[in-house]
Amino acid sequence: MSDTNRNRTTPSNRASSAGRTTSGRNASGRPSGKSSADRIQAVQNARNMGNGGRPSGRSTSGRRRKKRKRGPDVAKLLLIAIGTAIFLLCLAVGVRSCSKSDGDKESDAMSQEETTTLEPETEISAEITVNGISVNGLTKSEARERILEDIDWGMKVSYKDNEKELPDLMALCVDAVLDEVYSGEEPGDYTVEVSGVEEAVREQVNLCADEWDVQPRNGSISSYDKSTNEFIFSGAQKGSLINRDQLMQDIIDAMEAGQYRKAITAAASEVEPEITEEQAKASFKRLGTFTTTTTSNKDRNENIRIASSAINGIIIHPGEEFSFNLTTGNRTTDKGYRPAGAYQNGVLVEEPGGGVCQVSSTLYNAVVFAGLKTTERHAHSYEPSYVTPGEDAMVSYDGYSGPDMKFVNNSKTAVGIKTSFSNQKLTISIYGNPILEEGVTLSMHSQKVKELDPPAPEYVEDPTLELDVEVEVKKATPGSSWVTNLVTKKDGEVVSEIKLHNSVYNGKPATIKRNTSGSVLTTEGESVSPSGSSSGESSASESSPQETTAQSPSESSPGASQPSQSYPNGPGNDQPSQEPSTAPPIETGTFAPGPGDETQMTEPTHGGPIDQENGPGAGLNSPGPQNIPQTSPQPSDQFPPAQTQAPSDMGLISPIG
Repeated sequence: MSDTNRNRTTPSNRASSAGRTTSGRNASGRPSGKSSADRIQAVQNARNMGNGGRPSGRSTSGRRRKKRKRGPDVAKLLLIAIGTAIFLLCLAVGVRSCSKSDGDKESDAMSQEETTTLEPETEISAEITVNGISVNGLTKSEARERILEDIDWGMKVSYKDNEKELPDLMALCVDAVLDEVYSGEEPGDYTVEVSGVEEAVREQVNLCADEWDVQPRNGSISSYDKSTNEFIFSGAQKGSLINRDQLMQDIIDAMEAGQYRKAITAAASEVEPEITEEQAKASFKRLGTFTTTTTSNKDRNENIRIASSAINGIIIHPGEEFSFNLTTGNRTTDKGYRPAGAYQNGVLVEEPGGGVCQVSSTLYNAVVFAGLKTTERHAHSYEPSYVTPGEDAMVSYDGYSGPDMKFVNNSKTAVGIKTSFSNQKLTISIYGNPILEEGVTLSMHSQKVKELDPPAPEYVEDPTLELDVEVEVKKATPGSSWVTNLVTKKDGEVVSEIKLHNSVYNGKPATIKRNTSGSVLTTEGESVSPSGSSSGESSASESSPQETTAQSPSESSPGASQPSQSYPNGPGNDQPSQEPSTAPPIETGTFAPGPGDETQMTEPTHGGPIDQENGPGAGLNSPGPQNIPQTSPQPSDQFPPAQTQAPSDMGLISPIG
């Protein structure tokens, strides 16, 4: 029945039909099994009914909405999960791409640039031959490969038991011809000619000759016999040098003749040594020498003996560099070095190897006088006393690194070091064949160009002094800046004076005694206040004059005036400073006298102790020999006063001879 016919049914029929449609269930209560289309059609028919009433029971639309009410959409959740996974994967790939190194990016960029800038090779269309080989229809690379294959390069060069195959030197010539052919494409027959290969051939010849040359050896010292204290000479040796020009011409001639697989034998010339063994012995002499005076401190002198013995007999061959630290090694007690005075961050301490810097400084002077080239030298922290300031060489070594004293043998023969140490005299000499011209000598001239302010004074509390009284027991030593020149003389006349180096030395503070405790300590240990009352059982009036009178600076006990009893700077600091349990690395590892070296002297004005030695990084604390009163006695364990000397020859030992 059509929809039109349904609309024309009687009301009763429509009601009956609507009832059947809306119930949609059979007698058992289950769905009737009608299709959704039938149910929808029935609903529309019911709406077209004219009675306007609703069938009893739930409508079809209500039942349909109930059936469409479902749980979570599994498909949608699955799609979301897949999308999230894809997003995370893309993110990981992006991060990995960003983590490429700059070098890789640059390499990729360069490769891409090369790829985009290289023009594709074109085949030649003209009828052209090169060395009889047709290159028509070939690219430039294909033509090059075919021509080189036809040349069949295999040239070799030999000398005695040595043989070397040369790289294809004809490739340069082939490239030159093909550049011409492919730039114009003019038909014709071309020939590969040998030209423009001189530099390439010379490079290969030099590689062979550098490997096969045997340099002549001059007669010179080769070893040292410590039992006889003599250097031993070895015979001179002839050399054989490849004739480079001849070998180069032989290679080019073979290339021009088309003998690309020829085996060429290099020729060599015998070369006599410049100095024979007899000549070396005849001219062998002391090139430079220097002497310094040590103290009487046994530990320090033992360190000097060990270090000087370590460099005795050392031979430095031409072009070889000498290192003081590597030659002597680490200065440890295992090697016999003893604790002796050295500076550690400006503080005098006992350090194994103290005094070794006197050996390096003495050697430095001998090296300069001999005409050898110094490559490393360092000034001490404080002005030295055993050499002129500016002419010292500080060393320090922990087994790995440290300031060093180095020089290079810039002569034609080997040189040797000889040392001697006795009666507090250290002498180091350089022996070999003459380096300087006859009559030429070298020396150093050092001059102080600036005086630097000393550090702030160091105050020492002395409770026996009157209040507000200060007594200077040691004068301040200013720092200094020195310029050292190298002086060259010819037959005693100065021919040049050039700057060698600068040296800067620290100053040392003054030591001042004072009493900021608020009371004066008597001889019996009683303290007297400014009002005159005593902190002891008896008053000042009941005491003897000796007991009530504070000690004057000249009457102070030696123990009260020792610099080692110093306290922190500033008033009121009456407690001894505490030394740290762990000391920082030694600044110089150098010369400083031990306790036995520090002989105190009385300065007439103040009566305080003066530390007469003022060594560089060497633990000497006085202002320097030039500031010591001439009336003061010279202690036996101190360095002698600096000698007055002409700047050119140091006034010590002549540099040559």
